[in-house]
Amino acid sequence: MHIVLAANPQADQPWVADAVAALARQTGATIAVVSVDELELERFAPAPREVYLERAREAARKAIERLAQHGTTATSTVLSGRAADRILEFAEDQQADLIVVGASVRPALAARLLGSVPMTLMERSPKPVMIVTHPDGLAPGDTDRHTDRDTADGDRAT
Repeated sequence: MHIVLAANPQADQPWVADAVAALARQTGATIAVVSVDELELERFAPAPREVYLERAREAARKAIERLAQHGTTATSTVLSGRAADRILEFAEDQQADLIVVGASVRPALAARLLGSVPMTLMERSPKPVMIVTHPDGLAPGDTDRHTDRDTADGDRAT
């Protein structure tokens, strides 16, 4: 089994590498980490491509380090372009059996309006895609875990 872990340059998501390490231990899978700068055209970007590439390199480095903490090794690749397109191309080139990605870091409304890499991968990938959510169930921007509960009159309370 060969797993492609897509490291997100916009968010630190160590639990994704944790999940991949556990899966690799259970299956004996090999792992290839890919991170994409998400910059299509540099001339329309507010910063030079190198800034975006550095973020992608840092995301890949953190994923590799986190995997190493679990005793798991992996290769690392950083690419430029649209994230979903480049991840799918990379997974095909790697002959991946599974693509693993963290849940979107965008709030739900923004993800619906602007799209999300995990959902695009699920829709377009010929291979299985595993989306790993935060282990505490926190949504993007949440800093405190809380639950809703029903009140006696049926209204929702927090």
